[in-house]
Amino acid sequence: MSIETTNPATGELLRRYEEMSADELTQTLAEVARAQVAWAKTDFAHRADRLRRAASILRERADRYAVLMAEEMGKPLAGGRSETEKCAWVCDYYADHAERFLADEMVETDASRSYIAFRPLGVVLAVMPWNFPFWQVLRFAAPALMAGNGCVLKHASNVLGSALAIEELFRDADLPEHIFRTLRIGSGEVASVIESPVVRAVTLTGSTPAGQAVAAKAGSVLKKTVLELGGSDAYVVLEDADLEATATTCATSRLINSGQSCIAAKRFVVVEAVRERFEGLLVERMRAETLGDPLDEDVTVGPQAREDLRDDLHRQVADSIAAGARCLLGGEIPERPGAFYPPTVLTEVAPGMPAYDEELFGPVAAIITARDEEDAIRIANDSVFGLGAAVFTSDTARGERIAADRIEAGSCFVNDFVKSDPRLPFGGIKESGYGRELSEFGIREFVNIKTIYVA
Repeated sequence: MSIETTNPATGELLRRYEEMSADELTQTLAEVARAQVAWAKTDFAHRADRLRRAASILRERADRYAVLMAEEMGKPLAGGRSETEKCAWVCDYYADHAERFLADEMVETDASRSYIAFRPLGVVLAVMPWNFPFWQVLRFAAPALMAGNGCVLKHASNVLGSALAIEELFRDADLPEHIFRTLRIGSGEVASVIESPVVRAVTLTGSTPAGQAVAAKAGSVLKKTVLELGGSDAYVVLEDADLEATATTCATSRLINSGQSCIAAKRFVVVEAVRERFEGLLVERMRAETLGDPLDEDVTVGPQAREDLRDDLHRQVADSIAAGARCLLGGEIPERPGAFYPPTVLTEVAPGMPAYDEELFGPVAAIITARDEEDAIRIANDSVFGLGAAVFTSDTARGERIAADRIEAGSCFVNDFVKSDPRLPFGGIKESGYGRELSEFGIREFVNIKTIYVA
């Protein structure tokens, strides 16, 4: 059996990779387990030195990795370079802070000495998606490795070249040869890897159904999971918002990664008093973007990662229009090779439409009208998802109150678009998953929080 990668802009076959045999998979897992035991005995200074080397190599290879991402999943070059720099940042961040995050914490009890220690769990399996093929992996791997864990990666099949490049990155940074390994396997083999006694925990970024399947399998063998799943982020636009700035921010968020981001703006909940003006400005901003070959430096919106994903997105748009939504921009598959879909704006979106109820994983904005602030908050929370959200208002105290206390999401930004940051915890609630990545909270997800009591 083989795994193929294809250029979504041209349909060209890039490369075939042979899948691991059962024996090779078993051997790889055993090698990672042995490497982890030795790695866990190293100190934080040693691990930090290796992570800083990884950061340096990432920066040196930014152009190479950007081309790889453009070819495998259609990311415009500027986005690939930015993603690579963010990966370097997360390596530096945990190199600088992991020792403090995992320092023993003394606790006064009846004992002569008692404290909490944070020790590595062992080998962590990561099941990762294609949309940010380097960042999704590094934001898990940097803290996991700094905590003393080993890592095995089952990446999306269409970005297997990126997965192998990350494995090479860590080898070239002088981490132990087998401390991070990419598994050349299909989705059908994930369950057996979870069942392996070598694997102690699982992290997955992906769709809600994928998360449910992994959580069920991990639960059956009592293994810890962290799940970062889908999102249908609501951006609430209130009547006192600076509409020019808001429309620019909203368009930027909706089109990040050609619309293929779990935390991209998706539902724009706009109060009636400013809805018409906001529509015009958003259409203007979305229309100004350049759709085309991601290897062209002037292109800002590339193809969707696969033609089947593009076709699913178009079905959601068509079904929403058939149910009463009105298309203000785009909404048609271009007559050209490749998995392209244009920036699209739908308005008069209502419950029962895919654009209201489902995640639109592409460059499609759904505008929903609210009567007032209370109605906008109700609509924002009327979703099975709870990953990110944003509020736009000239009254920042008002926006902060809504963000902190009223919106149901793992992150809520005021007058800016939702983004991940190594310094802040990242994750969702409801069907957007559980657990947290990044910050102090992220590195503590995959450690044994251990009580030490000396009488």
